[in-house]
Formats: sequence, structure tokens, C-alpha cells
Amino acid sequence: MTARTRMIALGLAVLAVAAIGGPATSPAADPAGAERALRGACYCRAAGALHCTAGLTEPECRRQCDEALCDDWFWKDRLPCWNWGYGG
Repeated sequence: MTARTRMIALGLAVLAVAAIGGPATSPAADPAGAERALRGACYCRAAGALHCTAGLTEPECRRQCDEALCDDWFWKDRLPCWNWGYGG
């Protein structure tokens, strides 16, 4: 085996190990991953009124709506709350 062949084999081995990597972590288990989680608008409908809280992840929205006893809720990723008007 020549030196060039050994270098290529070593490079491929390093790439294979890097591709396999370690165990995958979820954003909830990784504090830095929580910062990368999608945030959006959380809408809660209770007693006929629709309320919105901006900047929540979907699990945070679900938890907040469960605690607020919302009749219905939905989450819009990467969007701010919409005030249902056009200003002016």
C-alpha cells in the first residue's frame, strides 16, 4: 500500500466516523438547540375571544394554552401576532 492510498483510506475513515457522529439530541434536551427552535405566534380562543402571544415555540404554546384552558388554539411558525387590521 502506498502512502497516497493510506492517506485516502485514512481520510475516508475519518469522514465515516464524522458522518456517524454521536447520539442525536432534541432541541428540548440541548439548551443551545432551544435557541434555534422555531418561534411564532400562539393563538388561543377562549370564551369567544381570540388572544395572541408572540415569540413562543410550539411546545410552549401548547403548554400555555392548556394552562389557560383555551377552547381552541393554533400556532403559526415564524410569524408575529396579527392584529386583524391594517392600521390607520
